[in-house]
Amino acid sequence: MATAKEICDTVLKYVKDEYVEDEDQELTCRTPLISGGIVDSFSMVSLKRFLENKYKIQIPDAQATPEAFDTVDKIAVLVQSLTDRKN
Repeated sequence: MATAKEICDTVLKYVKDEYVEDEDQELTCRTPLISGGIVDSFSMVSLKRFLENKYKIQIPDAQATPEAFDTVDKIAVLVQSLTDRKN
């Protein structure tokens, strides 16, 4: 089972690789992704699919909200709660 830190690192790398064009842009686990304009609604869908495949979980649409996906920290909390529930 992945720790919150491991989830943060994995999601942060994915977001940087997929959505950040400026390699010098600083991105942390607390950087606003959606409200900061880094991730849009289409990107959020692909991020959700990545998380579901990577962690073998299902993220209910009701939990896949812009608020829940706004920072990597919030995503890690969501993923960890779903993986804990699964195990």
